[in-house]
Amino acid sequence: MTTAGDIMHRGAQWIPAHETLDRAAQLMRELGVGALPISDENERLCGILTDRDIVVGCVAMGHDPSRVTAGEMAQGTPRWIEADADIGEVLREMEDHQIRRLPVIENKRLVGMISEADLVRNLSEDQIAEWAERVYARG
Repeated sequence: MTTAGDIMHRGAQWIPAHETLDRAAQLMRELGVGALPISDENERLCGILTDRDIVVGCVAMGHDPSRVTAGEMAQGTPRWIEADADIGEVLREMEDHQIRRLPVIENKRLVGMISEADLVRNLSEDQIAEWAERVYARG
């Protein structure tokens, strides 16, 4: 059985909710990623910040990214998956919530992240096509 832990990329890092968006953008650049899980003061997942969130939700709105925090951008209920969840559960979670990145948790700690690239490396073309149709469906 293939699990979330098998396909995730390790080394995902939190961005604390109190950290500013300019620092988040710098960290994304340093890590070569387009999203960071946001943690509260107890290192619990409280959202995910994407590079698009920074551009569309802050900069394009005329706000200063050095004055807006990651926590202020966190919206909705954060989604995540346990490292031992099978690939079917991963796909259902992403499809049901139309998300393209999924933090992976083990023993209540962030251990990795699953992105579209991770799926492409580990699934068949048919599985990818079905996933994309469901995740990108608008309705």
